[in-house]
Amino acid sequence: MKSDIIIIGGGASGLMAAYGAAKTLADRDVCAQVTVLEKMPRPGRKIMITGKGRCNFTNLKDWNEFSAHIRAGSNFVKSSFYNLTSAKMIDFLESYGLETVVERGDRAFPASHHASDVVDTLVNACLSLGVKIMTETSVCDVAVAADGSYVLAAEGPDGPEKWLCRRLIVATGGLSYPGTGSTGDGYAFAEKCGHSVKTLFPSLTAMVPQGYKVDDVISSAKCHIDRSTPLSELGKSLCGIQLKNVTAALLVDGNEVDSEFGDLDFTDGGIEGPIGFQLSRRCVKTLINGGRAELVLDLKPGVTLTELTTRVKELWSEIDRDPRSRRAKEKERCRILLGKLMPWELIPGFMTMHPEIITLERRSRTETKVWVNLVTIAKALKEWHFRIAGYVGYERCVVTAGGVATDELIGKTMESRLHPGLYFCGELLDVDSDTGGYNLQTAFCTGLLAGQSAGKGL
Repeated sequence: MKSDIIIIGGGASGLMAAYGAAKTLADRDVCAQVTVLEKMPRPGRKIMITGKGRCNFTNLKDWNEFSAHIRAGSNFVKSSFYNLTSAKMIDFLESYGLETVVERGDRAFPASHHASDVVDTLVNACLSLGVKIMTETSVCDVAVAADGSYVLAAEGPDGPEKWLCRRLIVATGGLSYPGTGSTGDGYAFAEKCGHSVKTLFPSLTAMVPQGYKVDDVISSAKCHIDRSTPLSELGKSLCGIQLKNVTAALLVDGNEVDSEFGDLDFTDGGIEGPIGFQLSRRCVKTLINGGRAELVLDLKPGVTLTELTTRVKELWSEIDRDPRSRRAKEKERCRILLGKLMPWELIPGFMTMHPEIITLERRSRTETKVWVNLVTIAKALKEWHFRIAGYVGYERCVVTAGGVATDELIGKTMESRLHPGLYFCGELLDVDSDTGGYNLQTAFCTGLLAGQSAGKGL
């Protein structure tokens, strides 16, 4: 089977590549076929789960701010971003009938908050230009023919298939969420064609504190702890709690290397949420390289330790004077105090990890005095330490860091420097960003540029 341009992968970058190629051909009045080969039963499976199913598809920050959220490959992405800015991406979707809204943090969503509407819009845009989308067609091998064309071996719905094309775009995605079809095939195709693949590792993932799981199953120095590993009692006491307006600092081998302010979640995986994700990339890389990683939470970033200590003592005095708590034992009064300083559901986990806030003084064989250490409580609120034992892997990470080396590609076209007519785009590249619409926008803009370049090359 033949097609002038073939895109391997029908995800965010693949669908935009198909649209870009077909639109370019139509504008040039060139009659040529564009085909997407997608292994899953329907395209856009990973888009369907982004933003918890709401699909935060881009972020409206200008390039200077946007690029600050790209953790690797920002210079490489620049040309494709200006070719398809975030505003242009919104205009494109709206031109095909999708209503959009912009929410806090310049994040854009479909107005319906249904990710399926984004997928349907992308698919309809491609179909309107004559793109063929072949689902349940898994490419097994890629080879470069003597004449510079590309030969693909695939497994289709009816058995083995052979595809030939003049231009090939590899948009298979990374390794994250393999259930959506992202199983790393594109890295093998890239290496088969002589390209280098930078070290791969999970990013925007859960960090697993020591003692959070029943058994911190660490695989060979990579510290991958599967998300399905059962929670310990500590993990159960923290799971489901969301903290707002806190600061988290990442310590590597005892030195602070990064910090973020915002919201943080404790989940069945570990520490996640916006600021947890932002810090996870460097944390994972540290653990993979054999370093020691620690997360330090400041539950009261708006005040100094001195100010907080004074406030804790004032609250304790109020509890002392309150007739409702006068008969309560010291441990119960300590819980009342903590309830004035943090969400009530956080108290059990906080007390478990900070036994030093209560001191038992044995005065005689029959008498024990309980002391609540107010200064220690204040310090623990400002510096809650979590030694990180590992991380959740590709099974639930948002994006794959590492990938096809960008110095082997032309940033203004996405074309291979090694093989003319071969293009790479999307998560497959050694480009990854923070959460907040940045990764999808990068996938869309690199995909569109790859498609347009392929279309111009025919």
